[in-house]
Amino acid sequence: MTLTRRGKWTAAVTAILAVGATALGFLVVTGKAPALIRRAAAGIGIGEPPPPPICPLTGELAPGGVVPNRPALAVKVENIAEARPQAGLEGADIVYEEPVEGGITRFVVLYQCHDASRVGPVRSGRITDPGILVQYGTPLLGYSGGANKVRRAIDEAGLVDVSEMNAIEAYVRDPDRAAPHDLFAGTKKLYAAGGSKDGAPEPIFAYEEDLPERSRKARTVHLFFSSSADVFWTWDRREGLWLRSHGDVSHTLESGDRVSAANVVVQVVEVTAGTIVDAAGNASPEVTLTGRGRAYIFRNGRMIVGRWVRDTLADRTTFVTKAGEEIALAPGSTWIELLPSTVSVETSK
Repeated sequence: MTLTRRGKWTAAVTAILAVGATALGFLVVTGKAPALIRRAAAGIGIGEPPPPPICPLTGELAPGGVVPNRPALAVKVENIAEARPQAGLEGADIVYEEPVEGGITRFVVLYQCHDASRVGPVRSGRITDPGILVQYGTPLLGYSGGANKVRRAIDEAGLVDVSEMNAIEAYVRDPDRAAPHDLFAGTKKLYAAGGSKDGAPEPIFAYEEDLPERSRKARTVHLFFSSSADVFWTWDRREGLWLRSHGDVSHTLESGDRVSAANVVVQVVEVTAGTIVDAAGNASPEVTLTGRGRAYIFRNGRMIVGRWVRDTLADRTTFVTKAGEEIALAPGSTWIELLPSTVSVETSK
């Protein structure tokens, strides 16, 4: 049937109105419509939408609109020159950098909303690890070996032990890497080996798009753990991320990606020599993770100075202002630097 001019006009208007209604519905459902439009929409039956699914450890929208129904997974990753480039860090939700013996550092790499087919090099656990991880519910921990005291602490903390000893099928040795820097694992295989039925953990940190009111510009952050762990973070305005270096060398991964983060949190901690000693006679440090101390939150090219508070290991670590208000992080990945109180935090604008 051939439409008249009036018929064509009516059809066009109908199509436009249909598109407009669909767009309005989308804005309302996603929460992007102004409050006035959302209130008007409620009057015509669209109503307030349920909150979108958010990844608990990043504050970002869940990939595919679904938060995986699984606990957090932590993997111990080595960080010395012979271990680089590492694999899988770009897929992590949260990464802790902890001091270990001999002035080096090691990473506790946490996943929940994302996966990585190859993570490593995987190395041994440390006595600090259970204290970090118990605030995340009942996470899985992938690692390779550890002193008896460390393994007992992992068991007593109720972590799901998916170490190389317990889940050999989840690990592989890379023939192109020299031992002991050759062990890698995949997150899906570690989850399968753990067999945990627990769901997603509760959020540990607060996340907001808006910056807190009190902040100051910061372009670089320098954390001199030691000559072998001389860490720099530099704000990249174009990328909207903090980029990591060791000295003047960019920290890149096997994928070619630069190590980056939406947030860098410096948690100043007391570190003491523990009773575990390595083959070279170096005492393994023990980090005090309860109490309170200074904290520096770097996000959006800005620095917020505050303090961290954690009364007991059963509590979560919170970062607060001097007035006691919780400091929100930017949605995205976060690196938490457990910096010894003997090391200064150097920044530049």
